[in-house]
Amino acid sequence: MGMARIEAIASHFPDAVLDNAALAKLYPDWPASKILEKTGIASRHISAPGETSADLAEQAARKMFAAGVDPASIDYLLFCTQTPDHVLPTTACVLQEKLGLRTDIGALDFNLGCSGFVYGLSLAKGLIETGQAKRVLLLTADTYSKLIHPKDKSVRTLFGDGAAATLIAECDATEPQIGPFVFGTDGSGAQNLVVPSGGYRNPRDAASAVEQTDASGNVRSADNLYMNGPAIMAFTLREVPAAIARLSDVTGRRLNDYDVVAFHQANGFMLERLRAKLGIEPSRFALRLESCGNTVSSTIPIALEPLVGQETKRRALLVGFGVGYSWAACEAVLPSKGDL
Repeated sequence: MGMARIEAIASHFPDAVLDNAALAKLYPDWPASKILEKTGIASRHISAPGETSADLAEQAARKMFAAGVDPASIDYLLFCTQTPDHVLPTTACVLQEKLGLRTDIGALDFNLGCSGFVYGLSLAKGLIETGQAKRVLLLTADTYSKLIHPKDKSVRTLFGDGAAATLIAECDATEPQIGPFVFGTDGSGAQNLVVPSGGYRNPRDAASAVEQTDASGNVRSADNLYMNGPAIMAFTLREVPAAIARLSDVTGRRLNDYDVVAFHQANGFMLERLRAKLGIEPSRFALRLESCGNTVSSTIPIALEPLVGQETKRRALLVGFGVGYSWAACEAVLPSKGDL
């Protein structure tokens, strides 16, 4: 059995684009320039009515196949989403059929949001390095726009819809190409990024649909996404540096030893605070946020996509964090063109 490594990444976004100029018309006290300044986002993609996370993930996978990955080679399908097509069946099973993958493969969904890509790498590595699979297709996709009230500028300015397909495959490397990992979970923060109703704990009903306006003028109901921005910021600034320190204790590497640092692309303000706090040079800090916004589970692979298969390999530090609270950090070697 060999080592697991990332071999390809492809992203996909819905056709519709919501830019800051359009949002500024809804929020007169927030001109387009202020939205960009506060979020680092100029535009975001919005899924059409009836367009689901599975549809976006399917298109990302098809782009990867069109670039040369053989769908018949896939041994396992992992799908990370918080906006599945159905309560049941598992959306990964639906995607297996849509993509024409073999029927002798494994397929499962997992719901983990902003840390999901790093967790997905861990699952794929475990499958490959224990001999259960050789080539794992990790799909990430979310359509948070369907959860957001149009008059809630606190989240509508941040989130966009999108998907990424990542191929993790066995290779003959003599040292790990993915990992080690550190993880974190703190369910005491669950209510700080939540859709309060819609599950079996609090089913949707007439009461859950009642709209309320908060002190900042944001409108939402219990059926919509709610985010406590200050609490999420405090959590991030506390736990991300701590996770990096824990990983450093395991690897013996420091931040300056990485060619690329890729964090969950939450928003530009938060990322700049983290970058400055940790002393990471802008040239090593992966950013791909301005034209797509926060795409939840897909932000890290979207940021890494241009860096896979370039002239030189790169050692990357990846950190996902957010809803749950859930967070994870790991190393990953991004292969060069000559390695593939």
